[in-house]
Amino acid sequence: MTADRHHAAALADRIGSMRFAMFTFRDQYDHLVSQPMTKQDVDADGGIWFFVNSTTELWDSIAHQPEVNVSFADNDNSTYVSVSGRAERVVDRAQVEARWNAAVQAWFPAGPGDQHAVLVRVDPHAAEYWDSNDSKMVRLFAMAKAAVTGTQPDVDGEHGTIKL
Repeated sequence: MTADRHHAAALADRIGSMRFAMFTFRDQYDHLVSQPMTKQDVDADGGIWFFVNSTTELWDSIAHQPEVNVSFADNDNSTYVSVSGRAERVVDRAQVEARWNAAVQAWFPAGPGDQHAVLVRVDPHAAEYWDSNDSKMVRLFAMAKAAVTGTQPDVDGEHGTIKL
């Protein structure tokens, strides 16, 4: 496995079970704007796929300013991942049909043939992650102890960067 494929696989492992993300992009005034999105897929190259409506501000904005950030959080396991990358607009009916599912149907009732049902693929540059190795109870106890003693919580965790 090449280094790039290894890093892409590491990213896919980190965000594998996390379905929802906050997708941050720049609006027409160059302000940062975030909105919740549902991850559809992570491909072998690390590309993260989302369905979007072609009439939205997100769709228009990434045509001009494709640099984006996608943040994932799994609060139950204290795992957080922030992905920076370049968004690509994908209008490909075969790709739309390949990634279609019942949840997408709720947003596009006309089905995969809906002309406004399109895809965004984020090609990651890097991802930063924070992952706690302690159980939720251990983390809560450490935070309570820290609050009482005036110290920082002693929790076992991992923080790193994946370059793609």
